[in-house]
Amino acid sequence: MGPTASGKTALALSLAEHHNCEIISVDSALIYRQMDIGTAKPTAEELQRAPHRLIDILDPLQSYSAADFRADCIAHIEAILQQGKTPLLVGGTMMYFKTLLEGLSPLPSADEQVRAEIAAQVQQKGWQGLHDELAAIDPVAAARIHPNDPQRLSRALEVYRISGKTLTELTQSKGSALPYDVVQFAIAPQERAELHHKIALRFEQMLAAGFIAEVEALKARGDLHLALPSMRCVGYRQCWQYLDGEYGYAEMTEKAVAATRQLAKRQLTWLRGWPELNWLESGAAGNLVTLIRQCR
Repeated sequence: MGPTASGKTALALSLAEHHNCEIISVDSALIYRQMDIGTAKPTAEELQRAPHRLIDILDPLQSYSAADFRADCIAHIEAILQQGKTPLLVGGTMMYFKTLLEGLSPLPSADEQVRAEIAAQVQQKGWQGLHDELAAIDPVAAARIHPNDPQRLSRALEVYRISGKTLTELTQSKGSALPYDVVQFAIAPQERAELHHKIALRFEQMLAAGFIAEVEALKARGDLHLALPSMRCVGYRQCWQYLDGEYGYAEMTEKAVAATRQLAKRQLTWLRGWPELNWLESGAAGNLVTLIRQCR
C-alpha cells in the first residue's frame, strides 16, 4: 500500500521477480480500459515482467463498487493460491483494502436511477451543496467524507435514499473478515516535499506521453461525462475541463497536481491509522530484502 507516486509498482515488480507471487491490482482507476497514461497503468513491458490481475476489466462507462472488488479479488486470491503462488496485492485504493480485510457492511446495491438523480443535483447544487445535505442526514459520515471526494459522497447519499438508513448506521456491523494470514506493507517518502515533487514530475511525464490526447479520445466517444466514477479520477477531470475551455494549460496542470496531492494526503491519513503495518521508505536500498525476509 502507499500514496500515489510512492514507488509501489516498481517495488512490486522486483518482488514478483524474486518471489513466487502474482500481482493483484488494488486500484479503482486501473480497472478501466482506455485509461492508461493518466492512471500510471503498468506498461506493456512491466506487465510482461509481472502480469497484473484486475486491470483493464471495465469500460469507463461502467461502475465498480468495493463489494465488486472484494468478490473479484477473493476469487483471484484463491486461484493464485491453488497455483502454489503467493498473492501480492498492490495499490492505493484504501477502501478496497479495508473492505477486503474486514468484510462488507450490509449496504444496498447500486441503483442507477438514484445515481442519475444525484448526478443531476450536482449540476444544480454543486458537490458542496450535496455535502451540506449529507451533513444534515449523517454528520458522522460528512465529517469523514470531504466535499471534494464525489464518489464517496455520492455513495453515502445513495445509500440513504435507497435504504432510509445512514451510512454510519449500516457500517456499524461487518461481514466476515478475510480468512488468510496477511503481511501488510506501506511505502512512502519520509518527506512530504519529496512526494509532492514526484507527483508533479509524474504529471509532467504523463503530459509528455500524450495524456491530453488520451482524454480527447475519451471525450470523442460521446457517452462519457464528468459525473462518472471513471472521469472523476485525478487528472482526467481537470484535463476534460481544459479541453472544454474552462482552464488554460497552466491552470489545468496546477489543478491536476493539486488534486493528486490531495489524494496522496487522504491515502496517508488512512495509512497512519492502519493496524499491523510495516513501513518502507520510497527508494530505500533494503526494501526488497525486507519484503522477501518478511514474506517467508
